[in-house]
Amino acid sequence: MSHPLVVDLDGTLLRSDILFEAMLHHIKQGLGSTLQIPLWLLGGKASLKEHLAFNAPLDVTILPYNEEIIALLQQAKQDNRYIVMATASHRIYADRIAAHLGLFDRVIATEQGTNLSSRAKCARLTSAFGHKGFDYIGNSHDDLPVLEAAEHAYLADPDFGVENRARNNGNVVTVFQSRTGVFRSWIKALRPHQWMKNLLIFIPLLAAHHFTDVALMTQAILAFIFFSLSASSGYLINDLLDLESDRHHQRKRSRPLASGELPIQLGIVSAPLLFLVALTGSLLLLPVNFSIALGIYYVLTLAYSQNLKQIMVVDTIVLAGLYTLRIIAGAYACSLVPTFWILAFSMFLFLSLAMVKRYAELYDSRSKGKTGQTRGRGYFPTDLDVIANLGTSAGYLSVLVLALYIQDARTVQMYHHHELIWLACPILLFWISRVWMIAYRGQMHEDPVLFAVKDRVSLLTGAAFAAVFILAIIL
Repeated sequence: MSHPLVVDLDGTLLRSDILFEAMLHHIKQGLGSTLQIPLWLLGGKASLKEHLAFNAPLDVTILPYNEEIIALLQQAKQDNRYIVMATASHRIYADRIAAHLGLFDRVIATEQGTNLSSRAKCARLTSAFGHKGFDYIGNSHDDLPVLEAAEHAYLADPDFGVENRARNNGNVVTVFQSRTGVFRSWIKALRPHQWMKNLLIFIPLLAAHHFTDVALMTQAILAFIFFSLSASSGYLINDLLDLESDRHHQRKRSRPLASGELPIQLGIVSAPLLFLVALTGSLLLLPVNFSIALGIYYVLTLAYSQNLKQIMVVDTIVLAGLYTLRIIAGAYACSLVPTFWILAFSMFLFLSLAMVKRYAELYDSRSKGKTGQTRGRGYFPTDLDVIANLGTSAGYLSVLVLALYIQDARTVQMYHHHELIWLACPILLFWISRVWMIAYRGQMHEDPVLFAVKDRVSLLTGAAFAAVFILAIIL
């Protein structure tokens, strides 16, 4: 008769870690909930897990399970093998997962102040089934004592160094690798394509006609690098806090953290480290005002990820503000003063684009027949018409600001033929109107800023827009 098949949960059956999932879920409840975690930890790891189990309910139906391990267990079930889940996660979570999957005959988990990890798990299993009386599937260094005590050992996405040490026992049967590459997933999670937005840092330098100044251009490049690192830190935090929401989303469920391609622990460590590198670099190499702007941007990003994106209208204003902060930071990096015109133009233009983004999300919800409030947002599909009106109005106001800028006394002095800039107004009117028409037709499937970078008509429009200003300078 076959030995019982015992499977670990975190990192093995699950391409994630319940403890970190629960902590992130609890942190989302607010500052008070966040401060509870270190207090609970004072009572020991088992105490922390128990408090989280009672205060941070998880939707186990959307967790990222390892399909290869699921298939192995299903085959074992068909072969009438006795299947056990043995996990250091709390029993409340383990029982819910076992009930959801319907594959287990027994669950052994952390409970009543006993953290079932490493040697404690090994002792429990050998007591129940005897030394070499069971087969085991694990992944971590904590699993090594259990793997050694098992008759047959299986590894699922083993941590660094685990496979070599486990193979020394001579009982490793199979190694399952479901992750295609952690480093590649980490890079993807940083969203380097979003760094295009940080090119706004160069706008004050270009607007002041100092683009030939090598020293200032170097400052702007450094600012771009530090802002990009800070932005990636914010993206990681946003993805960590949005795990559950992303897993309910058709496209976002494939993000590295939501899908389990990237370990949650790596995201938690990387996020603050990236910002600390960015802040340290800016303090050492750039004016202090830039570091202040960078800090404000980061705090506002965290507030947006935590709460502000759920508040109707406030979310879009914050998004517009984050874009404008990039321009302010670029000015400070080059010791320039951001003008009223450029800040007003930026706020109205990017408020319009933020509204486009929300419109596209709501359009998608409505097309799927949904009528309730959009998950994680403060809008309903019935808000589409209002958002369209607000968004187009903001876009056209940016054109008005541009028109008024043309007649400013300082503008007249900066350009040889400032009246040529009038040509930029119909160009911008065309682009804003086109973007909204595309959104209205349900064809805006991504961030409108990234859409502009990929869309040929938008690129040609941008080139024409820039050419107008260049001609106004050189003619």
